[in-house]
Amino acid sequence: MIKPRILIVEDEADIRRFVRMALEKEGMNVFETTTAEEARLNAGSRKPDLMIVDLGLPDGDGKALIREVRGWVSAPIVVLSAREQETEKVEALDAGADDYLVKPFGVPELLARVRAQLRRSSTVSNGAAASPVAKFGKVSINLATHEITRAGEPVHLTPNEFRLLTALIRGHGKVLTHRQLLMDVWGPGYAERSHYIRIYMAQLRQKLEEDPSQPVHLITELQVGYRLSGLEIPEAG
Repeated sequence: MIKPRILIVEDEADIRRFVRMALEKEGMNVFETTTAEEARLNAGSRKPDLMIVDLGLPDGDGKALIREVRGWVSAPIVVLSAREQETEKVEALDAGADDYLVKPFGVPELLARVRAQLRRSSTVSNGAAASPVAKFGKVSINLATHEITRAGEPVHLTPNEFRLLTALIRGHGKVLTHRQLLMDVWGPGYAERSHYIRIYMAQLRQKLEEDPSQPVHLITELQVGYRLSGLEIPEAG
């Protein structure tokens, strides 16, 4: 079994060591860098399967690094940062990050986020996204025929509900900002109407979640967007 290659970009030695030990205990190969310049070089030479990036680097802002490497690195990028402001999270995600975890953080949550991003990346690289069927929990969605069932019973979604759901499916568990979803589902003219997302997500939860008040699949994430948890996309053919 090939071990995933993880590149940590973090200038705080204690956090770097803490994260490295947790990842290596999970059987991953870990490489460390402390600056944005080192990160650029290692991203090219090491070809990591996932990057973990701090935003406060000694030679530049992590968001600029993410924006730059996203042009030629397809691996997932998870941000670890003490910056908890909503604007910082949105800007990092819009720059190309796939997830955002605020310091201090727990090891179980960090590992869960890393595993989820590695699964998503593997699904995309293996071409499994070509399958017309997606599943999560008791829900099955045929993306080709628009047929949806929950526990074997048919579920009717409105066109906008279906477009929102398929946008989340295409994200493969990635956190999608309000703006990204609005642009994808409704178009550029609706980029600032975040209340649309809240209304339609509530409707999707009513139809697809076991307990809409305690969703386990249609997750509100980081106060800036949403992600779909527990997604399974069988390999085509």
